[in-house]
Amino acid sequence: MTLRTDVLDLGSLHLSSGEGRRLELGVAIDPFEFGAERYAVEPATIPVQLDVSRTTGDGFALRLRFSANLSGPCMRCLEPAKPGFEVDAREVSQPGAGEELESPYVDGGVLELGAWARDALALALPAQMLCRADCRGLCPVCGVSLNEAGPEHHHDSPPDPRWAKLSELRFE
Repeated sequence: MTLRTDVLDLGSLHLSSGEGRRLELGVAIDPFEFGAERYAVEPATIPVQLDVSRTTGDGFALRLRFSANLSGPCMRCLEPAKPGFEVDAREVSQPGAGEELESPYVDGGVLELGAWARDALALALPAQMLCRADCRGLCPVCGVSLNEAGPEHHHDSPPDPRWAKLSELRFE
């Protein structure tokens, strides 16, 4: 069982310039909400691998790696979906070296690991949560799952309303 750590004091690692350390930690990530549907992150405490390297001065180079699953309804067919994601994120925190080298997750030598893990996972998510990559969704006419209906499922399309007046013509 890995130690749950949502906030980590990087100063407590006592690293000197050029020195690094690999940590096996656990992070809890809050659920995501897409289109009024809730997607839980599994497992509840995600094992993460954090590589911390001390740079010159008061800076750190950070790398975060983990795997996570989201569970919730498929956005096409509403069946349960549980897609998995691999996350590999990097951050550099070099205070005083410019805005582009200051991490929003490191403040005063304290790393907000939970916030960083959630944001890194959010960036790895696709636009749609699907039960499988080739999900065909629901039939827009009758609502049956097209994944189970098979290729013979179809409906006659209604006539084009622009031609409706022609149906009133009678040739006798």
